Amino acid sequence: MLILLYFLFICITIFLFVVLCAKGIISFIKKKPFPKRMLIATLSGVILISSIYIYEAYFFTFDEIDKEFTQKGPGPVTSPTNAYTANAYYEPYGGAAGGVNVWVEVTYNNEDDKVQTVYYGDAKSTFNMDWLNEDTLKIQNDDPDYPDSDRSINLRIGKDIYHEFGLACQSILMKDEYETCYQN
Repeated sequence: MLILLYFLFICITIFLFVVLCAKGIISFIKKKPFPKRMLIATLSGVILISSIYIYEAYFFTFDEIDKEFTQKGPGPVTSPTNAYTANAYYEPYGGAAGGVNVWVEVTYNNEDDKVQTVYYGDAKSTFNMDWLNEDTLKIQNDDPDYPDSDRSINLRIGKDIYHEFGLACQSILMKDEYETCYQN
């Protein structure tokens, strides 16, 4: 919904800018006063678009995942010491021609069932999870037919996080939740 609103504001601001340029040229040629109201409206649109961009880029949290149409993925997969449980979920996007994102949530079984999202990316044809040791989760997410599509990674729980597009890596709100952030 926010993306649609963002796109609408961009279109309106571009329209206002084109009108501002036209009126500015006309005012210069006919020696009329510069259209200050149009300038203020255009600058307001630019400020609004910039604010939405900054919010999306630097105030990201995984709470924004659209969980309305999610599907349960592989899991639960419990760590060898029973300290953690990993679950994967699929999030379809784009309708019939779209794709599927996958995210992995880890439940801290010994900490009042605290839940942390540790992985988010585009789902490939092969996806599975396995524990390498008591606190390292191996996530395989690749498509053998497309070697450049490999999104597999080993994550140390409580220390590492993966977000394919890097939003979690640049988020001011999430910087205390991990030591190392990976992105594609």
